[in-house]
Amino acid sequence: MDQPAATDFQPRRRAAIVLIYITVVLDMLGFGIVIPVLPHLVEQLAGGGISNAAWWVGVFATVFAFVQFVFSPVQGALSDHYGRRPVILISNAGLAINFVLLALAPTLWLLFVARVLLGMTAASFTTANAYIADITPKEKRAAAYGILGSAFGLGFIIGPGVGGFLGHYDLRLPFWVAAGLAACNFLYGLFVLPESLPKERRTPRFEMHSAHPLGSLALLRRYPLVLGLAIVMFLVYLAHYVLQTTFVLYADYRYNWGPQAVGYVLMLVGGCDGFVQAVLTRRLAPKLGERRLMLGGMLCGIGAFLVMGLAGSGAVFLLGVPLMALWGLSQPPIQSLMTHQVDPGEQGRLQGAITSLASFAGIFGPFLFAQVFSFSISPASPYHLPGLAFVLAAVLLAIGTMIAVRVTRHTHDLARTDESADVAVTAELSSVVPLQGNVTPPEHSEHSP
Repeated sequence: MDQPAATDFQPRRRAAIVLIYITVVLDMLGFGIVIPVLPHLVEQLAGGGISNAAWWVGVFATVFAFVQFVFSPVQGALSDHYGRRPVILISNAGLAINFVLLALAPTLWLLFVARVLLGMTAASFTTANAYIADITPKEKRAAAYGILGSAFGLGFIIGPGVGGFLGHYDLRLPFWVAAGLAACNFLYGLFVLPESLPKERRTPRFEMHSAHPLGSLALLRRYPLVLGLAIVMFLVYLAHYVLQTTFVLYADYRYNWGPQAVGYVLMLVGGCDGFVQAVLTRRLAPKLGERRLMLGGMLCGIGAFLVMGLAGSGAVFLLGVPLMALWGLSQPPIQSLMTHQVDPGEQGRLQGAITSLASFAGIFGPFLFAQVFSFSISPASPYHLPGLAFVLAAVLLAIGTMIAVRVTRHTHDLARTDESADVAVTAELSSVVPLQGNVTPPEHSEHSP
């Protein structure tokens, strides 16, 4: 079979990234659309007022995170054995079916069951990250993950606004729209999205013992650098829950911001984050290298949480928003550095393990920060510190930064901008057979034969 010309590689890789980017955007739009209406639907079905609804929403969030924690490694292992494309297709079909169930659920327990099934089938995020590792050379993965991260931001900028508008007319209408987006995503993947993992690079068999959360942690233990960065990633995910859990109540309590003001701030956060992920990560990764980019982003996150937690006015709080966006610079290089260490046939399990860490943080992160915030404003508290939860998040990131410095102290950054990088990638391509759909694998793992 004729080998692909070196000049064909970059356009094909860019095209594949665009395809997976669209997949993630459509998924995030679907999830974002239901955010403003799901609590109100729970309130409608549960009865008992806002207090009872808030308790059930907390239960839904915790159970969803637990299901993701359990099933993300399974999804990753399946994609390592069967390929990325079928897992993404099954995931999108499952999302469409589950959003229909959520739209039709007449009782709270059926809504709960649909939410559990949704957590089981929401696999495209895990598999999309593995897809990027398949098609992107090592020195360009941080930038590629940054582009993918902007897809999350775009979905959460547009989705909640659309969901709130639709939910004003009918609480269940956003679920139907989300189902339609998932169905379109399935058709898009079926007819357009190529496979990224060729058969010769897949795991020979599906092993259940490595597909559960503890089995995925065993994978992390085999690579000391990956394990250290996994701990950093867990702390990053855990710190992030301070925003999801306490921001709305904190902003109302301290700055008297109502829903409209909070909505504008969230749009500002999403816009800044999207710019950083789509533009700055791609430009800074080759210049600074992955390690410096990661550490710089972590320091920005620490500064952001300290500003937000100590801000005496809303205007000062807003100064933390651009710093918060710059914190996003740290996550693409963390993921990229982890993928450098793992065999091509284990990238799906690696991404499943990372998603499990995020889900594990979601199991008790909301409870932790909610309790800290409640204590900080309680009359029984010896000190009145309403921003204590944000300060705790800064402390968690500081611990993560120290771990990152230690585990990556001997890491050589792979970001290269000179012609030698392109020559190296081109040389590696000369022995690779083109993949289905004209997507060409960028490189062999340093652990592969």
